Amino acid sequence: MDVLLTTGQAAAELDCAITTLRRLIRADVLPGLSRRGVRVMIPIDVVQALHQRPHAPLHRLDTREIAVLRVDAARPVVESDRTWIGFAPHLGAVHLLKSLRGWWRCDPVSIAAGGVLPVTLSGYVVAVLTGLERWERNAEGRHAFPDARLAGYVTDLATPRLAITARTHRDRELAELLLGTRLASHSGGAIAYVPTTSTD
Repeated sequence: MDVLLTTGQAAAELDCAITTLRRLIRADVLPGLSRRGVRVMIPIDVVQALHQRPHAPLHRLDTREIAVLRVDAARPVVESDRTWIGFAPHLGAVHLLKSLRGWWRCDPVSIAAGGVLPVTLSGYVVAVLTGLERWERNAEGRHAFPDARLAGYVTDLATPRLAITARTHRDRELAELLLGTRLASHSGGAIAYVPTTSTD
């Protein structure tokens, strides 16, 4: 019989806040969830798999710093160019790219120089954006990257299962390198900047 943990027990095992774990539950990237009344129960092997996810090997990137896009689970919005914002694999590649694409308060030069934009949900890389060479600025000082490409995304974070949507070898390499890994970042906004410890 599978051992099931409550959200609180699972969060304690992962040493994270319950709200952090609930984002992963809402995004539907954890397999085997069940309910007991209002409680969500998580198989212990899923929690252990999350705990054992490796840290992103940023030292393998040929840049000193990359930007990280920190998102929440997907929610509906009423906007001219998209109907969702945030991350959930059920959106599929086309809608997911729209739901993840800016406008952000950021340093666009730094984002472009990094060459890749990992998308994290609760500290795990759930999607990877590339194609960041060109940007636009709106009247509020926010930036968007109209040529951004979705190189891949996670459909199951525990296994993990990946959907690779890259069309170039380099994009595929970046997606396979980063997806499903742990990547801590700290920021008051959507965009954080993380050193890669590269000495190149």
